[in-house]
Amino acid sequence: MKILVTGGAGFIGSAVVRLAVSRGHEVVNLDAMTYAGCAANVAPVSDSPLYAFEHVDIRDRAAVDRVFSTHQPHMVMHLAAESHVDRSIDGPSDFVETNITGTFNMLEAARSYWVSREKPDAFRFHHISTDEVFGSLGVVGMFTETTPYDPRSPYSASKAASDHLVRAWAETYGLPVVLTNCSNNYGPYHFPEKLVPVVILNALAGKDIPVYGQGLNVRDWLYVEDHADALLLVLEKGALGRSYNIGGENEARNIDLVRSICGILDAKRPKGTPYAEQITYVTDRAGHDLRYAIDPTRIRDELGWRPSVTLEEGLEKTVQWYLDNEEWWRALQQRDGVGVRLGVKA
Repeated sequence: MKILVTGGAGFIGSAVVRLAVSRGHEVVNLDAMTYAGCAANVAPVSDSPLYAFEHVDIRDRAAVDRVFSTHQPHMVMHLAAESHVDRSIDGPSDFVETNITGTFNMLEAARSYWVSREKPDAFRFHHISTDEVFGSLGVVGMFTETTPYDPRSPYSASKAASDHLVRAWAETYGLPVVLTNCSNNYGPYHFPEKLVPVVILNALAGKDIPVYGQGLNVRDWLYVEDHADALLLVLEKGALGRSYNIGGENEARNIDLVRSICGILDAKRPKGTPYAEQITYVTDRAGHDLRYAIDPTRIRDELGWRPSVTLEEGLEKTVQWYLDNEEWWRALQQRDGVGVRLGVKA
């Protein structure tokens, strides 16, 4: 297959690009290279004859049309998005423009291209979304594919809107689509503003390790390479018009996750005192959802997929990757907003 991947220089997108190329697929990586895009993320495949890069913003419809016309992909995986909740609190307009208008542009460009090629049966538009569109759970229950949408941040609202657009284009125009909603990802190449890399890098630097509120918020953690595997499976074998929830089957409270990372660092990079002594509780995020949890029954029963990496295994792999790749994360620490508490303007 030739796959057009949007946002392929980001965290999850680059994992998809690396895995797809390793499996022999041609990949066209369309990325605007915003603050979160990093060419080093795809360096392992950048010299491959199966890989091509297009420096394009999905808000630019004419440029997106040109990419379709030039590369003529068989399928699309749409991952490009603004994704950091704290940034969405401080600057929601970027999230509306990229996640909503950008998705509209991708859908219209894909539809025009699909029609111009006489609607090939093999074409698919795979829209990648988040479990945050479902809102917040209490101490029990799980998100299914039929859970009503209840987004509670500018980020999740913009992703919910993009999901609705994709379904509308399928119903109204017959565009062949599949959708996925994932739980929290972590792993190699994670941009250093999200929880897991913040904990690792602050610990190593001897800085306070910030934990929102009392750290009691619960997330289902999905190793990014497992996620990439699931995404390619849904692209190839998912039922058209169907959505699939992808979870790690690894629920953990934030404070327990942070302490686990500190314990791994104690073993791998010991210092005079335990890293957990650097944990500091800070004012909670505005509208912080209490708990997310994915019910993965559909993808397990229909496509036979389950995560292969436990949270303990994944955290150890992730910590080791950051210890081994200091050059990568050092280069990103000077980017806008990194190392600064965001999302406080509310």
